[in-house]
Amino acid sequence: MRRKPLGLVLSVLLVWLVAYPISLVLLESVGGPGEWTLEYLVAFMSDSFEWSALWGSVWISLASVALAGAIGIPVGFFFETFTFPGRRILGALIALPVVLPPLVGVIAFAFLYGESGPIARLVGAALGLDGSPWRLRGAGAILLVHAYSMYVYFYLFTRAGLAKVDASMIEAAQSLGCSQWQTVRRVVLPLLRPQILAAALLTFMTSLGSFSAPYIFGGVFRVMTIQIVNSKLNGNMNAAMVQTVALASVALIALLLFGRAGARRSVAATVKGVASAARNLEQPLARWVAAVLGWTFAVVLLLPHVTLIVVSFVPFGTWTTQLIPPEYTLSNYAQLIQEPERLRPLVNSLWMAAAATIGALGLALWAGRNIVQRKAVLGGVIDRLLNVPWAVPGTVLAIAIATTFSVYAPWVGRWVLVGTVLILPLAYLVRNIPITAGSVIAGFRQLDPALDEAAASLGAGRLKTLRRITIPLLKPALLAGGALAFVTAVGDFVTSIQLYTFNTRPVSIEIMAALRDSDMGVAAVYGVVLMLVSAGAMVLGTRR
Repeated sequence: MRRKPLGLVLSVLLVWLVAYPISLVLLESVGGPGEWTLEYLVAFMSDSFEWSALWGSVWISLASVALAGAIGIPVGFFFETFTFPGRRILGALIALPVVLPPLVGVIAFAFLYGESGPIARLVGAALGLDGSPWRLRGAGAILLVHAYSMYVYFYLFTRAGLAKVDASMIEAAQSLGCSQWQTVRRVVLPLLRPQILAAALLTFMTSLGSFSAPYIFGGVFRVMTIQIVNSKLNGNMNAAMVQTVALASVALIALLLFGRAGARRSVAATVKGVASAARNLEQPLARWVAAVLGWTFAVVLLLPHVTLIVVSFVPFGTWTTQLIPPEYTLSNYAQLIQEPERLRPLVNSLWMAAAATIGALGLALWAGRNIVQRKAVLGGVIDRLLNVPWAVPGTVLAIAIATTFSVYAPWVGRWVLVGTVLILPLAYLVRNIPITAGSVIAGFRQLDPALDEAAASLGAGRLKTLRRITIPLLKPALLAGGALAFVTAVGDFVTSIQLYTFNTRPVSIEIMAALRDSDMGVAAVYGVVLMLVSAGAMVLGTRR
């Protein structure tokens, strides 16, 4: 008898956290209650600069999909198809960017390939140039960073898809006279369409909501995420609301189009045999060429992060025109430990990310119990609400939360949380709901329902069953979802820049402050610490 009330309470809570803030943004984009107007929408529609920023977001996202796919799919085929020395280690190393905070990857890329970075200096010296051979600015720079960080989606999804391709289908195609290329084009790639489309959607949505790369490398090139934040910082909230609705509309349209493409083009294949094993390269030369190619790719991929570590040991103002730093010191790390104001942003990020992750895991457990185990009537509604934060860019979600919790109106579920220590953990929690829910609900689906029945027959109550049976069995899913949610929150920049105060500033904001002050060493130290924290969380969460 208590199932319906529990499911109803969870549904109401998710509506308040997820759907309600987004609905308020939609309402306030046309003026709000009592003062309805299309003035701001008309101003947006007639402003070519706004359309240019929106189009910039769309085409840079489409180009990011194409470029990331052009890198990730062949690399996925290479590592899943052939065996060579160091294949397992390299396969893990080149997936590292997916678990690192976006801002860390962006500043690492800037340190290595920027105008004053070692690569630019090396190329300039080789060409006899006085200045830098390039400027890392504009759409091209954003695309390079996106390709560098997002190819991993295609790489991982391609490898996962190839691992499930039935070897008998490949053998049948080859027995009918298909060449290796024809087999890949006419058999393997159609079977991989669901994975490739999923990776494309993930890349498109990530790029559409990207803020770090456009903020640092955009220059005069503008995308809608930058426009929204600038409008908010300039006090033009009505324009920010309309821009937010425009970007959210593009995201939802993309979600619909990619979903239809996946439903239309997916190929159903019954797996009757086993997955095709990786082919062992028999010729020693071929094996070592493959190994050299793999290691070269891994070195190129990890070089920005190695550069970040090197920069963290460089004293302030000592690395100017030299190709490599002239001296090294531990003083940058000492500042982090000895100066409370330097340490505070890191502590803020850690406790806020931890609090948000614990809250998101609690909601995921609650949702899993209602959707999977109790088969709640509102299970479908709950499931859809859990995925809404994934379907809208982080900038949109931050604006929605800021709008909802900047007014004191408790009779409609609104309190003033903006400017308090609660707003950032709440925002991180909402952004992390899809991550934890996806992992935990998948874990619930793998549990045997008979376990709950057996516990009940032995007199165990629901809480005892949850504590003694369900949670221990869900431990891998909880750790995996919690680790990814924690990593996402601890390095968050796009939400933080819109909601932080001086006392609650997280480490991502402190990194940008150090970069503005040209204190590269301190910025790099924060980046290295974030890398280590993220790597530690993922090791704990995945045991790999």
